[in-house]
Amino acid sequence: MADSTVVQISAEPVDHASSENKSPLVKCFVAGAFSGTCSTVLFQPLDLVKTRLQKSVNIGTNLGMIKELSNVVRQEKVAGLWHGLWPSMNRCVPGIGLYFTSLHWLKTQFGSERPGAIELIAIGASARTIAGVAVLPFTVMKTRYESGDFHYKSLSQGLRVTFAKEGVKGLWSGLTPTLLRDVPFSGLYLLFYTNLKQYTSESGSNTAYTTFTNGIIAGFLASLVTQPADVIKTNMQLYPKKYGRLKPVMLLIYNERGLIGFWRGLVPRTLRRTLMSAMAWTVYEEVMRAFHIKT
Repeated sequence: MADSTVVQISAEPVDHASSENKSPLVKCFVAGAFSGTCSTVLFQPLDLVKTRLQKSVNIGTNLGMIKELSNVVRQEKVAGLWHGLWPSMNRCVPGIGLYFTSLHWLKTQFGSERPGAIELIAIGASARTIAGVAVLPFTVMKTRYESGDFHYKSLSQGLRVTFAKEGVKGLWSGLTPTLLRDVPFSGLYLLFYTNLKQYTSESGSNTAYTTFTNGIIAGFLASLVTQPADVIKTNMQLYPKKYGRLKPVMLLIYNERGLIGFWRGLVPRTLRRTLMSAMAWTVYEEVMRAFHIKT
């Protein structure tokens, strides 16, 4: 009987995890952009009301949040609450995507296994600086759309008109207060959020609900600290001729409205910023978990 040689062919299993992790930065951007889309659409009305409240002081109306909300609905219907959504999407979707991409890269390149407070603040602040500078022209357009004072037919027209009348400076108006608002916010947010995440993970809670709750608390604390910079930024972008540079803006706001003027629009901004950040981080964490990438 002839020997029969049994040839065993062993196929190497395809390493799907390795394939999935080939471009983590691209997946960070996708996850961030998706989370930015969800949070921007949901919370645009709060951002619009915040802008209108801060604008109302300059025209002498001084309406409260509920009255301002009612005015928008009465004059522009419910759809008016989403006025400026397109420039908001142009700002937030790539901005949040770029923020999470920068954050992931900075953490993997320079972060330690157990980062301290200074390290977390520095990483969060650096990631926000990169994203904030990149999308600032869209931030200017978003603020002007929401104010109701600028009737651009399209985003591209708004960019062209602003550049023609105010030059490059107009497209980056409010850069300093925007960074003074967003950079500390992001640094503080990452600090609070990471510590809350470590605490809840150690206690065995790692659900989307826990992530959202951690985001709410972190966003609330960071928003309170950075509200004055938001008021300054909004006024500089709406009225560049009146307010000009940072120091004159601060003096004018203080002389016209006192210290309380720096916290105008606090409630809608805190609600919006807190909920938006919590939603963005929750969606981002879940998408990254699906991609098998550690955050």
